[in-house]
Amino acid sequence: MAEEIRDKLERYRTAPFDARFPNQNQTRNCWSNYLDYHRCQKALDAKGVDTAPCEWYKRVYKSLCPMSWVQKWDDQREEGTFPGKI
Repeated sequence: MAEEIRDKLERYRTAPFDARFPNQNQTRNCWSNYLDYHRCQKALDAKGVDTAPCEWYKRVYKSLCPMSWVQKWDDQREEGTFPGKI
């Protein structure tokens, strides 16, 4: 499974179509992938397993989200004021 994920990451170019977000506005898609990445990191770190599968979410949100949003959310997480549930 890990090998399959690594292959997908190597061929990754941009965020694929996600049927949950069919419209042009990808704001919610950006937000969901940002949360999913950090939830994945937290869950797999707690289990003590490899977090490589989480890299997919990171690549998607980095492709979709403006960097200013990501920086703001990272700052909020560090300060403990982030509004999302991770």
